Amino acid sequence: MPPPSLIILISLFSLLSLSSSQPPPLLRTLIDCGATVPSTINGLQWIPDTGYITSGTSKNLTIPVLHQTLSTVRSFPLQNNLHRKFCYVVSVFRGAKYMIRSTYFYGGINGNDPLPVFDQIVDGTLWSVVNTTGDYSDGMASYYEGVFLARGKTMSFCIAANSYTESDPFISALEFVILGNSLYNSTDFKQVGLSLVARHSFGHKEVIRYPDDQFDRVWEPFGEPVIPPSKNVSVSGIWNLPPSKIFETEFAMGRSSLRELRWPPVPLPNSMYYIALYFADDHNSSTGGSRMIDVGINGVPYYKNLSVTPAGAVVFATKWPLSGPTTVALSPATGSSVDPLINGGEVFEVIALGERTLTRDVIALEALKSSLQNAPLDWNGDPCMPLQYSWTGITCSEGPRIRVVTLNLTGMGLSGSLPPSIARLTALADIWLGNNTLSGSIPDLSSLKMLETLHLEDNRFTGEIPLSLGNIKGLRELFLQNNNLTGQIPNNLLKPGLNLRTSGNQFLAPPPS
Repeated sequence: MPPPSLIILISLFSLLSLSSSQPPPLLRTLIDCGATVPSTINGLQWIPDTGYITSGTSKNLTIPVLHQTLSTVRSFPLQNNLHRKFCYVVSVFRGAKYMIRSTYFYGGINGNDPLPVFDQIVDGTLWSVVNTTGDYSDGMASYYEGVFLARGKTMSFCIAANSYTESDPFISALEFVILGNSLYNSTDFKQVGLSLVARHSFGHKEVIRYPDDQFDRVWEPFGEPVIPPSKNVSVSGIWNLPPSKIFETEFAMGRSSLRELRWPPVPLPNSMYYIALYFADDHNSSTGGSRMIDVGINGVPYYKNLSVTPAGAVVFATKWPLSGPTTVALSPATGSSVDPLINGGEVFEVIALGERTLTRDVIALEALKSSLQNAPLDWNGDPCMPLQYSWTGITCSEGPRIRVVTLNLTGMGLSGSLPPSIARLTALADIWLGNNTLSGSIPDLSSLKMLETLHLEDNRFTGEIPLSLGNIKGLRELFLQNNNLTGQIPNNLLKPGLNLRTSGNQFLAPPPS
């Protein structure tokens, strides 16, 4: 297998910060799911989740926890909610990169039911399956971390109920942390996102987080502690801004033979991965030669003749194919007299972003949601994507332009009115809103050129039937019976091919027999 073409070495590059022309950003939004009051933990402010989600139930755990944010969860009922998503909506800055981390600690909230397995979604893209069984059996919480671009003024993170298990999904904590422009900037975040597989500090014996890592990334220990007698490195120029603390220890390999490191420690599904390996050393050539390293992954050359200096270096690949167990080989480069070492590493799976519902359709549906007094609880996040988790009552098209083609909210006990903006859903072929308590007038729908069926029966609509309905050439069914409509039935609706039902209204003039 030939090595991937894009391998980049970075050393001593300046930090590219967020543009000063932006308004002051929300550097981090830390949400304590299920909590009712804010709290400060390790110098960071956590806030309750009630301002970010409108569904689910707050629950308190009754067992001891290691972190305060694990003491409460928000739980989402599985019953009647299969293939529905429940979304946190967070204000962000368009065009900024965010680290999103979701944390889960079961704590027996569903009684004796098995631990739930479910999906998590970011902005309409299926991120991953959440399965906390292994961690929970070891008494630990599970966390998932990814890097995604804010493509709008809000980002949505959704818990999605699937049929994997028969237990209610839940979440303990959710974090949105804005990242500097320099981090992972070789990735085209308009096309893909990154999902963390492993991040380790080699030779360290403790987890490294905030404040050592300003973005509160989690660097877990890996390997036996190896602390050099002295370290005089300056690594502030590395683009991905690893915390300097990871360079206090190292994983060193002897010169006797090529040494392989089984890392990351878990087998990987067949996919593309972003890999970053971090090195720094204060070894001086005057005391025995320079430290030059050859790096290989699964027997494939990854980088040759890497010079490791006090300035530090990161070698990374943006798309490297991996599958199954992975080994990283470090060996002295030809002519080097010093053993190889490594200080840290990150591996992310590269996730192709899904399509998004056409913006005009999203805006129109949000207006409809606002005009309804009791819209379905899952009307948050992207209306159509992923398609298996589209909003209740919504059917969407497939292909490069995702449009809403059917609106079916029959018999859902809805009240409120229909806003004129519903006419912006120009791909609609069917509108079924019968058997609710909707009121107000019927808006002008003449722009819905694709509309074939319009069912508004058994509601409380008032006013006259819009003359414009007769201009929709493809309209085959118009059910208006049992409302409070008045006036006269427009003549242009009395035509062959249209099934028109108007009984149970208060028309001034009945239709011709």
